[in-house]
Amino acid sequence: MKHDLLADLRPLLAAEASAEAHATGTEPADLEQAVSLRLLEHLAAEGPPPDPQGWLRRAVRAESRRTRRTARRERPYETDPADDRDGPEHRVLAAARRRALHDAVHRLPGRCPRLLRALLSPEDLTYREIAGELGISQGSLGPERSRCLGCLRRLLAPEVATREVRG
Repeated sequence: MKHDLLADLRPLLAAEASAEAHATGTEPADLEQAVSLRLLEHLAAEGPPPDPQGWLRRAVRAESRRTRRTARRERPYETDPADDRDGPEHRVLAAARRRALHDAVHRLPGRCPRLLRALLSPEDLTYREIAGELGISQGSLGPERSRCLGCLRRLLAPEVATREVRG
């Protein structure tokens, strides 16, 4: 009996859902499914409605209104909340990474700590200024920097897990 009524009303439901779905911005099949479920619940609780076609039209419109109200209240995230760059978690983690980096720089041999501190300086020094501060030629600054970064990489390798395979 339940399935007969649902099968008999299916063409009317498809037509009503198709007509109402455009106004709500939803797919007609989604609206059909919601109303079909509501009809099955009604049949289980109260039996068949006295005026099945009228009940179906009212149910489609009610479901359409509910969908519109829900859509007005819902707002998509502009970004993933986990990507919040200004959040307290991000600031704490960034500070911990900076401390770990500066601690590792202090453990480097030779001129490397001074060179990398100059490179990491918030003053954004030029190569000429760094070379003058360290008392070395500007031409040797690049190779020295590469050697120091290699030392830093080896020092941090056990502490930092690789994110992905390179090469």
